[in-house]
Amino acid sequence: MGDEQDQLTRLLTDLSHGDAAALEKLVPLIYGELKKLARFHMSREAPGHTLQPTALLNEAYLKFADMRHPAWKDRKHFFAAASQIMRHLLVDYARKKRTTKRGREAIRVPFEEAIAVSTDVPIDFIALNEAMNRLADLDPRKAQVIELWFFGGLTVQEIADTLNIGTSTVHRDLEFGKVWIAREVQSIDEEP
Repeated sequence: MGDEQDQLTRLLTDLSHGDAAALEKLVPLIYGELKKLARFHMSREAPGHTLQPTALLNEAYLKFADMRHPAWKDRKHFFAAASQIMRHLLVDYARKKRTTKRGREAIRVPFEEAIAVSTDVPIDFIALNEAMNRLADLDPRKAQVIELWFFGGLTVQEIADTLNIGTSTVHRDLEFGKVWIAREVQSIDEEP
């Protein structure tokens, strides 16, 4: 495991320094975890969602391949970035789908409800994305904490390590961020 982590870190560093071949070597090491991350994101979608985890993973891979000089520090930082890319892809997909349905909108669910209930309840990724962007404008660190926790699936300790902050700060940011996002999503839902 340690050798694999060292190799992963080395390849991420090589990729950050412009070695395009590093991505090809990196994929076999990260594919399984990226697939789990894609499944995690897709589990929050409505049953019968037409985008599959493999398609989401493939779209994310294309985004990675397009990056010029990513600056990933380590494995956690890479997977946080992967999670963010997948979130943006799902938001883009939801926007396209909403546009093509001509007036039919996704079911909107308050953030607190969505994270507390089963995977049968779809999330309005467009409203959630807008709320996340508003939080990032207000307090970028809190937005990062929510991003890593909700979309990245990181634990409090992993978030603290990734952002170089204490676990008590992560807990406070999560509590504030969850309430703030829930309120924002509700206000977005109520907009005409």
